[in-house]
Amino acid sequence: MEISRELRGRIEAALDRLRPALIADGGNVELVGIDESGNVRVTLQGACATCPALHATLRMGLEPALCEEVPEVKSLIPV
Repeated sequence: MEISRELRGRIEAALDRLRPALIADGGNVELVGIDESGNVRVTLQGACATCPALHATLRMGLEPALCEEVPEVKSLIPV
């Protein structure tokens, strides 16, 4: 899969729609990169970076929403 500006833009737009919930809890998410397999690397910031529910937030919240909105995304990987 070619990582295009268009794909990166769609992922950023989807993350922008998810960010308010994270920001409300003192956190945020930053897109780090996308590989050719559709794995999206993100960094959770602020309160989210040290939250014990970090992996639950990724697997049950962010990842399903992002995969639904951008079908090329296969998984989220925290870095």
